[in-house]
Amino acid sequence: MGKSPKPRFTQLELRIMQVIWRCGASTVAAVQAELRPPLAYTTVQTVLNILHRKGKLRRDLQGRAYVYSAKVTQARALGQGVRDLIDRMFGGSSEELVMSLLKNRQIDAATLAELSRRFSRTGEDEA
Repeated sequence: MGKSPKPRFTQLELRIMQVIWRCGASTVAAVQAELRPPLAYTTVQTVLNILHRKGKLRRDLQGRAYVYSAKVTQARALGQGVRDLIDRMFGGSSEELVMSLLKNRQIDAATLAELSRRFSRTGEDEA
């Protein structure tokens, strides 16, 4: 049997994870203070607890408050999100994603060529 799919982030979970990634370990109140538009304290607390149960956050009791920190890096979540998008929307084909970006004028050929040059230089730096 294959690996079970990684649970995706809802929009609200992703907003809260972005605060944790940007600010580091935070209490419910600290996360709430960073959110725009603001959310109720209990909503933030509930979502943080859901993320903890999903294994995306670590929770440590410090004094009377829990402090939440990321167990998954932003880079890893981004990679999983992009892979999920490619699998669901483009049948697993990265090339189809790029073609869609070009066809819908989200990126032009010159920018794509520049990105390719930059990627090639990155590979040379690692060698």
